Amino acid sequence: MSFIHKALVALALSRARRKAHLVRRTVRLDTGETYVYLDGGTGPTLLLLHGFGATKDNFTRVAALLTGSYRVVVPDHLGFGESDKPEHADYSPVAQARRLRTFVQALGLGAVDLGGNSMGGHIAMTYAALYPDDVRSLWLIDAGGVWSGPQGELQQHLQRTGRNLLVASTEDEFAEVFRFVVHKPPVVPKSIMKVLAQARIANLPLERRIFAQASADSVEDRVRGLPVPTLIVWGQEDRVFPPGTADVIHALLPNSEVVVLPEIGHLPMFEAPERCAQDYKAFRARL
Repeated sequence: MSFIHKALVALALSRARRKAHLVRRTVRLDTGETYVYLDGGTGPTLLLLHGFGATKDNFTRVAALLTGSYRVVVPDHLGFGESDKPEHADYSPVAQARRLRTFVQALGLGAVDLGGNSMGGHIAMTYAALYPDDVRSLWLIDAGGVWSGPQGELQQHLQRTGRNLLVASTEDEFAEVFRFVVHKPPVVPKSIMKVLAQARIANLPLERRIFAQASADSVEDRVRGLPVPTLIVWGQEDRVFPPGTADVIHALLPNSEVVVLPEIGHLPMFEAPERCAQDYKAFRARL
């Protein structure tokens, strides 16, 4: 892999972060693990959690529209991105939520508004169930952890073939993952895709373990009746978790509302950042 290509990716990320008024920071927990996170803006703390196989930068585009009103904090989960990747750690959503609690305490954040996409939504709901007094609101974006709803292409393909469409062992498979999660993928230079693919490929063994642990955990009984105000956002064209899943979560959380976005896939905050920020601000204004 070319050093120049890696440098170009780093430069692009740096520019996007600056535009969003986000700064890259690190914190080492008393337990020894190091989190790398983005932090910026002023106002109530909005803690955002990325999904499986993703990184903190999945939220940079929408963060650019939120840092004027909120302090936005976006960590890489342990096991992903630049954060530590302890080989034999417990990566279940409960374990990740407990680590996140230590992260929040280390930064002195106190009570937060909490958002998450996909696996990040799974962890966010778990965090809210474990620490309900420390979550002011939830923003669930195509969240995982709800398995009683309709099956999507991900589960159907996995059962039929044994292949997980969210992991990549080759650069071609990474390109397929990108097309699978984004309804209308933007054109990305091959050199950039190559750098991103190599990072995923290198993390493949750990990703397989994390996927298995997340898939074995259901959040439904954990959050049933949880009264925290919740905005549920879903892409109409989500091939990972179909939009019917939003109805299941809505039934579980009595103080929730649902927004379904047409022509959007599994990553609304990346595919439609303006609409997502607008809907989130409107939701917060109603609280």
